[in-house]
Amino acid sequence: MHQDRQERAEDGLQEGLGTFQGLSPAEAVAVLALLEEHEEPLLSHSVAFAEHLERELRELEQANLQAILSSEQQLAQLMGALDEALAEVGRLEQSLQVCEELLGAVRHRMDHIHQESSLLQRLASNSSRLMDEILLLTVRYRKLQAVAEQLILFETLKQNFESSFISHITNIFELQGNSQVPALGGTVAAPGHRPHHEELLPFTPLMAWLRSSNPALFWDLSKVYSQNFGRLYEREIRALFEQAKISLSGRRKGSLQETWEKPAGSRQPRWSLPRSRDSQEDALARGSMSRVLEQVLSELQPLCTSEQQFLQEFFCLGCGSVELEVRGSATKAGEPTAAPEDPPCSKSQSQAEEDTTQLLSEIFSCLEPELRAFLDVCGKAQPLGCLQVLVALSDSVLGTRGLSSSPSSSFLHSLLGNVLLLAKSNLNKCIGTLCKEMEEAKPASRTRGGILPCVSRFQELVALSEEMFQTCQRRGELDRAQLRLASSVLSSISSLSSANLKVNTDMVMMENFHHIHNFLCQRNIPCLEGKKREAEQRCREHMEKYISTYVGQPLERLKHFFEGVKARLAQGVKEEELSFQLAYSKQELRKVIEKYPGKEVKRALESLYRTMHKHLSPEGNLLPVVWQAMEQGFIQQYQEFEELIQRCYAGAGIALDFTMEDLLSYFNSITMANM
Repeated sequence: MHQDRQERAEDGLQEGLGTFQGLSPAEAVAVLALLEEHEEPLLSHSVAFAEHLERELRELEQANLQAILSSEQQLAQLMGALDEALAEVGRLEQSLQVCEELLGAVRHRMDHIHQESSLLQRLASNSSRLMDEILLLTVRYRKLQAVAEQLILFETLKQNFESSFISHITNIFELQGNSQVPALGGTVAAPGHRPHHEELLPFTPLMAWLRSSNPALFWDLSKVYSQNFGRLYEREIRALFEQAKISLSGRRKGSLQETWEKPAGSRQPRWSLPRSRDSQEDALARGSMSRVLEQVLSELQPLCTSEQQFLQEFFCLGCGSVELEVRGSATKAGEPTAAPEDPPCSKSQSQAEEDTTQLLSEIFSCLEPELRAFLDVCGKAQPLGCLQVLVALSDSVLGTRGLSSSPSSSFLHSLLGNVLLLAKSNLNKCIGTLCKEMEEAKPASRTRGGILPCVSRFQELVALSEEMFQTCQRRGELDRAQLRLASSVLSSISSLSSANLKVNTDMVMMENFHHIHNFLCQRNIPCLEGKKREAEQRCREHMEKYISTYVGQPLERLKHFFEGVKARLAQGVKEEELSFQLAYSKQELRKVIEKYPGKEVKRALESLYRTMHKHLSPEGNLLPVVWQAMEQGFIQQYQEFEELIQRCYAGAGIALDFTMEDLLSYFNSITMANM
């Protein structure tokens, strides 16, 4: 086998010699380095060496092939990325082309707008120059005698026409102002003036002409209108409020007048509230007054609004000189009196509003006094009527009663705002009077306790005010009023004097503070949360004072004895030496304890329970709470007595005649017997 390999190597050598090619110097150096790596002689391992070279050649060729393939993949990825970039560039070119088209359209429109603006400026300039030329020609023409004569004739005709027109329109004003007020038929309603307005509106172009030609006569004519229509509105408004007063009282006019003309001493105090048996009737009366108030205010809204709109149209209030010329020229050709779009105004908007308000104030000069008088009647008709008036006015001013569906009248809005301020002032006075009466109210002579009248009044006032304000959006005034009332009633309770009470003052205060706290918990009024906590705190304080006063009664002599013991200890007497003092000896303590056997203690507790049951009112439902607190206080007192006996009389074999278990059974049996 070795011989065969050698033969094949020789044959290969012979074939190689036939195609021999010289090595370059670099190749020769590489061959020598390769030969030096092999230590054994090349002739003995030539075949293995050739095979080794062949394997390395194959590995190099394989690596070369893999490198070629890897570079082709990267080249393919590079070509794909280039294709995507070219596609994105194409899309960008399309977007730029669309933007260029849009900009071209905008550029075209801007050029068109610029051309139109130039034309408008040129038109305005030509109009101004034309008006200057016309004025110049007019001045020149007036110098002509014929033109002067025509102008004199025209002025004469104009004055004659003005006199005739003013006389005619004044007659219409007087006839309408002297018209009879239609019968209301028992309903609270204001008559409309649409027929009167429709009769006058055809003269609007002439009024515009008169205003531009002779402003003095025009404003004199507006005063004539306000005087005549002021008398008409005065009769109608008075009739409206008289009917409202009749509807408010449900009586005839004479009896209503008698009601409010009674002497002050013959009526109930202003803060006196209805008794429970009259609550249903009183609720109906409040509902009736609320409906009458709403009806009156809803009638005033269209009345003032329609008149304001008519004045602005008929007297051309707020119109500029161009619009006046258009309206005046319409009389010549019989054209409608439409104003041009966006006319220039010679008067500011504020001046036009002032003119309108001035005319409306003259026409409705009696409205505010009559409204104030009517609201004063409403305020006296029911307890806290001023609060109901405030609610109705607030709703009207804020538009919560449906009045916002019609066009608003700035004049009426301002008037209602003034009356609303008066209503707030009246409410503050009323609440001030109520607070003063509650603070100064004294219980009846030798009162036996229970819920004080001022507390009942406070509850009724709060309940009534909440009922009135349930539809109102703003509670600011109500919250302030309720806070003042709560402060007054708490102050009134705190100022109770034992001279006017047959029972313990702390018990009366405790019960009334507890009653107010329960009431405020039921009502859950946010603004009175602080007062609710204050009432709870004061109730707790007076309950503690009441318990401390009565808890010692069943064991009164024991209490006095141990109070003396504590006093001696506080003075520095040692506990083990205290029993050697004569007044606090063991014998004295035994004598005192013998007076309080268990049966006697139970009888004393039963007597205490009957006393508490007699003093506490049933509506307060406070007896179980106080009795439980009394039990806790009695137990603490018992534990204190036991502790002092253990400390000062240890080893003497002294103990109370009843135990803690006995004491608990006494309280439990008394509670069960009175359930």
